[in-house]
Amino acid sequence: MAKTILVVDDSATMLMSVKTTLEMNGFKAETAADGLQALTRLKGGLKADLIITDVNMPNMNGMDLIKNVRTLPGYRFTPILTLTTESQATKRDEAKKLGATGWLVKPVSGADLIKVIKQVLPGA
Repeated sequence: MAKTILVVDDSATMLMSVKTTLEMNGFKAETAADGLQALTRLKGGLKADLIITDVNMPNMNGMDLIKNVRTLPGYRFTPILTLTTESQATKRDEAKKLGATGWLVKPVSGADLIKVIKQVLPGA
């Protein structure tokens, strides 16, 4: 069965691009436009095997999303990757403390994204 990956980004172009890359590589891709929408979908029963989130978004940013996801039952160890334009070490350290598994700086090639996913997602 295909692994489900939730992609969270306020850019429709990024969502479409990442979703297409994931689906071309055999993953099921779900999307959300911000952290609040993502959290609502997860609480509503969406089961994601991996979450890829932007950091800078309206309503709820990626850092708050990571912090909230880690409190949900069944999501304590789910891999969470940040995919962002941010590259400062302080932001990266903060994300790691909150529970992010990895940090990718945009733009990232489809091949590199899939490579990282296969490293952090067992059975991918």
